[in-house]
Amino acid sequence: MQHKNKTVMKMMEVLNLFLTHEELNLNEMVQLSGLPKTSVFRMAGTLEDMGFLKKDENGKYSLGLLFLQFGQLVSSRLGIRNIAYPYMEALRNEIDEAVNLVIRDGDEAIYIEKLDTNQPVRVYTQTGRRAPLYAGACPRIILAYASDQEILEYMNNTELRRYASGTITDKEQLMEVLRKSKKEGYSISHSELFDNTTAVAAPIFDANGAIAAGLSIVGPDVRIQSEHLPGIIAKVKRTASQISEELGWKNTIG
Repeated sequence: MQHKNKTVMKMMEVLNLFLTHEELNLNEMVQLSGLPKTSVFRMAGTLEDMGFLKKDENGKYSLGLLFLQFGQLVSSRLGIRNIAYPYMEALRNEIDEAVNLVIRDGDEAIYIEKLDTNQPVRVYTQTGRRAPLYAGACPRIILAYASDQEILEYMNNTELRRYASGTITDKEQLMEVLRKSKKEGYSISHSELFDNTTAVAAPIFDANGAIAAGLSIVGPDVRIQSEHLPGIIAKVKRTASQISEELGWKNTIG
């Protein structure tokens, strides 16, 4: 508790007023918060500049559109998680390896859901973990379905660092892998984020046909060997398609 920033906490007090009030002027904010008028005036101006509050011509403040943007983002992410979860559970039970759900967050991928295998030897990942878009099957399948311009900008602005023995650090090789992944509808990685691991990922699309997330199976390479890959690829692609259809995507292929 002692490490909390007092200014931020006071700003939260001001924002919390709008949970029960649609509009407030400065005097009302001062009266309801009990904070000094100069402090409220300064914080309201800062929150307005940041987009958290907006002020009309009558001097009344209300919540800014930034909250709507955040709310829509959280809603969409939670929506994917809620829709995907039963399919992920079925896939995990069918293959008995860990299943990950990953979305893009800027130039990174973030794991928003994970179901562990029931087997004693596991690949360590956790919800909230981040990874570069170029490394690992699941982050890379998202990058593979970005626009050509986005991929070019990403390549120009990203240093390909090595995370494990199989991390792709050559940009020409990465471009070839991205093209192949998009053409075939799945991606495979071997020891790219963690040594001695194999992952298979497929894309999840939204109702507009845009890439929404990546779905992957990951496990120790001693359990996911070459003879197992065709069956795993088919099951991961099938599950990703089922989730996509729940999101409103229409499969027009074939």
